[in-house]
Amino acid sequence: MLPWTLLGEATLPGSSELMRLYRRGGEYAIRVGTQELMNSRVHASEDALGALACERLDARKIRVLIGGLGMGYTLAATLACAGREAEVVVGELVPAVVEWNRGPLADLAGRPLDDPRVVVRVEDVVDIIRSERGGFDAILLDVDNGPSAFTTSTNNRLYSMTGLRAAHAALRPGGIYAVWSSGGDAAFTRKLQQAGFTSAEEVRVRGRTATKGSRFLIWVAQKAKER
Repeated sequence: MLPWTLLGEATLPGSSELMRLYRRGGEYAIRVGTQELMNSRVHASEDALGALACERLDARKIRVLIGGLGMGYTLAATLACAGREAEVVVGELVPAVVEWNRGPLADLAGRPLDDPRVVVRVEDVVDIIRSERGGFDAILLDVDNGPSAFTTSTNNRLYSMTGLRAAHAALRPGGIYAVWSSGGDAAFTRKLQQAGFTSAEEVRVRGRTATKGSRFLIWVAQKAKER
């Protein structure tokens, strides 16, 4: 078996831990310590995160916020179903992840950062959410392993009641809030409802294809539509 080759590393903001990018043949992985955060062979659930939101909206002119660039798969899936007049804002906390997506990872998802509909903001997605009241039709979050923050404790700000209410306020009427997670959390479903979302659906998805690979979960919540 081919060995893994280290391509790059970056210190996580607010932490002493390192995020590292590896390659083995045509396979890529991003890890923090011994924990693999993502792998280029397992991205069907990231694809689904983008598609599930678009399915519930008129995607022609939507404005979407994606929290966490990863390897670009969620961004690519969102662009594939969004119209020409759409705008997709990507909030990525780690500058190196953006650099990797413009470099060695660029072709994995079809170079989505080259799309003119994309705006990249290298900052905490929490700050973007708080600054954009009523600014988005959808907020898609693939940060850490879900509501139980892993990479950095500051991500708890996203999934606290305060964070959820801020996300609710940042959505336009009928907007979608979707969160990728490595596992379920019944308490989080209740928190979404308490934060004001009219529905909170748990969608089970696979990692490799629609029917193969590990199971993951995506919460899809919706803000009430205008009457």
